[in-house]
Amino acid sequence: MLYKRVLLKISGESIADKTKNQTLNCDKLQSIASAIKNLVNQGLEIAVVIGAGNIWRGKFASKLNIEPKEADYMGMLGTIINAVALTNALKKISVNSCCMSAINVDPITMPIDEDRAKHLLSNKTVVVFGGGTGKPFYTTDTAATLRAIQIDADAICMAKYGIDGVYTSDPNKDTNAKFLKRLTFNEILSKNLQVMDISAIELIKDKDIIVRVFNMDDPKNIEKVVNDENIGTIITRS
Repeated sequence: MLYKRVLLKISGESIADKTKNQTLNCDKLQSIASAIKNLVNQGLEIAVVIGAGNIWRGKFASKLNIEPKEADYMGMLGTIINAVALTNALKKISVNSCCMSAINVDPITMPIDEDRAKHLLSNKTVVVFGGGTGKPFYTTDTAATLRAIQIDADAICMAKYGIDGVYTSDPNKDTNAKFLKRLTFNEILSKNLQVMDISAIELIKDKDIIVRVFNMDDPKNIEKVVNDENIGTIITRS
């Protein structure tokens, strides 16, 4: 296995049931939990940050005339719901897991404590982080990057919904978009590629943490990425 400890970033959309227009898809949750279990059984230490796009999006805030700050807090609460759902799915298949949140919701989450998180990870417990950064105006990209740094992760596995890596432009809108296999963080900034938020790039650009961007439509791709199979895009410091 290529890495010892990774931070898996999952979008909220990846666990939604769009066919039935429901917030959560039980089969998708179980598939992701099963994929994580397989990797834990192989010795990988895994933390997870999950988004809330299946529950709340900023465009709703403007329609409802909700202030951006309050809208961001609503999004953070949505990530906690998803984090608790994934933690529970892992426990149901006998995977030790816990939910830490930047906005603590006692008794279902515990406050984020990086030393405790690292201890739990080293003892094969999956740590699912909710609540974003705990501060408005930052996305879960930044939260994932911050948590990866805090837990000394080797890599961030950034699972995308419906796209298999980084392109020069949106391949769903531009037929001339070119797939990019390898990039540096500085290239993302100079080319203004929409991969991660600028705040996330600024946090990680001088770190030796690898970012792997891949398609999450098949949960088995998580295992392929951590075993260094030739899928997705690889982003490094240099």
